[in-house]
Amino acid sequence: MKIVIQAVIGLGLVASAAQAHAVLERRQASPGSTYRGVVQIMHGCDGKPTTKVSVSIPEGLFGAKPMPKPGWTLATTRGAYAKTYTTHHGTASEGVTASTWSGGSLPDDEVDEFTFLAQVADTFEPGATVYVPVQQDCTEGGYSWSDIPKPGQDAHELKAAAPAFRIVQVAQAAPAKAAPIKAGDLTIETPWLRATPNGAKVAGGYVRITNTGSAPDVLTGATVPFAKSGDIHSMSMEGGIMKMAPVSGGLTIKPGETVELKPGGFHLMFEDLTGAPKAGETVAGTLTFQRAGTVPVTFSVAPIGASAPGGPHQHQH
Repeated sequence: MKIVIQAVIGLGLVASAAQAHAVLERRQASPGSTYRGVVQIMHGCDGKPTTKVSVSIPEGLFGAKPMPKPGWTLATTRGAYAKTYTTHHGTASEGVTASTWSGGSLPDDEVDEFTFLAQVADTFEPGATVYVPVQQDCTEGGYSWSDIPKPGQDAHELKAAAPAFRIVQVAQAAPAKAAPIKAGDLTIETPWLRATPNGAKVAGGYVRITNTGSAPDVLTGATVPFAKSGDIHSMSMEGGIMKMAPVSGGLTIKPGETVELKPGGFHLMFEDLTGAPKAGETVAGTLTFQRAGTVPVTFSVAPIGASAPGGPHQHQH
């Protein structure tokens, strides 16, 4: 059974949109998240108190549960969904499609909230807008906040726009920074790799090394399980042309010096790959030094073309 939203109720008096409106407090949600829909009723109808509020749950919001309100009677309408949704407890093919609070009295000069919880389908694309129609009834008259803009139409042009919220991308938490590794007089920080496409034969690796001792040390090589070799390479500009070459004898880290291997400069070059590191993974490997010996490290994997660990794409080798 579907809820029918009437535009005219009671005595048939419908006030102008400028005098009353319903809005959603929370204007954003992410695919797959739980959305707390808080419908705010801002005014009555031409001075008359609000006595009934009905909220339609649109397709794509499932498992809806309304919140009771003291002094109001809560009723729900159930119906079949257009598709079956996957939940934490199995699947859902039907559920609450509308919630109605009635029997109370919200004066014209007061504001109140009517709340429901629902799961947001993970099929929504970021940038989509979800419209939640609301019917507001008063002792005389009412409003049907159910207008949905057509493609390309500005919602502000509508006289009785349905409350809406926008689908946004899930925020990505910054990766936790690994603790520095101590190896003799060396401090090793932030070893990372760039992800590679399938079939790639080389991968770049990067790290920051500080020598706190009184004698120099030399980085001579590196290993990861999916590469047959790992050497140190330099990158430089000659005559407007970027050139890359192996560092003969390894890279020296002088006493008191910090050397950072990074895109566009010194870097680790892993060759003859037998696998492809994927963004978000971690890879166990080693760094080899003349004095400190072989040091186990864990490389984090940033996206293809990243300029820093977990950083944005940048067209730079």
